[in-house]
Formats: sequence, C-alpha cells, structure tokens
Amino acid sequence: MAILKVIINPHPTLRKKAEEIDLKDLKNLQGFIKDMKKTMVKKDGLGLAANQVNVAKRLFIINTKDGPQAIINPTLHNKSFKKKWSEEGCLSIPDTYGQVKRHYHLILKGFDHKGKKLKMKVEGLFARVVQHETDHLNGILFIDKAKKIVTHESNNTYEDL
Repeated sequence: MAILKVIINPHPTLRKKAEEIDLKDLKNLQGFIKDMKKTMVKKDGLGLAANQVNVAKRLFIINTKDGPQAIINPTLHNKSFKKKWSEEGCLSIPDTYGQVKRHYHLILKGFDHKGKKLKMKVEGLFARVVQHETDHLNGILFIDKAKKIVTHESNNTYEDL
C-alpha cells in the first residue's frame, strides 16, 4: 500500500465532475481503494475523495466507527429541511477553514468496495462529511459555500503532514 499525493487547490482535477465507476472494474480498483484509505488515515482526514488524489472517479473514503469505508457512485437522498452551520476544512486546501451550512441528516446510497449496494441514514458530522466529499466529486470545494473563511499560517509544509 502507498500513501497517495493529495493535490492542492487550484489543481484542475479538483474542479472536474468525477465519472461514474463501472462496477465491473471494481476488481482493478481494490489496490487504489486501499491506498486511499491509508492516505486518509495518514493525513488525519475524516474523508477523502478520489478527485483529491488526482483521479476523477465517483469514489470517496469516509472514516466510520468501523474504520475507513469506500463509497462508490454515491447519491444523496431525503435531505433534511434542517440545516446547520459548522466549521469545515479540507486536505486539498491546507490551513483554511470556514463556516458551511449543510443538511443535518440525509440518506446516502451507493456501493461498497465489493459492489454491494449501500443505503445509510447519516446525520450530524457524518452527514456533513458525506456532503463535503460528494461536493468534491461534483467539482465543488467547501470554500465555494463557506462564510467567514480564515487561513492559519502553518510552519509545516503540506508534505510534512
């Protein structure tokens, strides 16, 4: 397994709408999925979209109570009327944070790394991360939606993280 290079805004792949994954190709993606999981954990992320490692495919990894899980071809349904503001950051926009308003709960549908259908009701922080990562797959960054954006200077270079 390898740690993948996380690309930084304004890299053009971050603005691409990712392509659906043909579930027949999943066998060929297993190594990539493992590398994405390892990269997300190493970079201390809550989620990581394939766009962020320069692959415009509809796939993201999300940290769950059971460990990192791949979500393939995600779709969001039954979004709550209730929305909540909260701070977000992004591995592809280091040292930058902003307040983003997101749906408090929703239904996430997609497929796991084996191509098995998933349907999960998600809420709170988990729902926020799912929306953030789905935005990535649509070429949208949190700074496009954020208010009160702040940047903190860091002594680290991104590759040190």
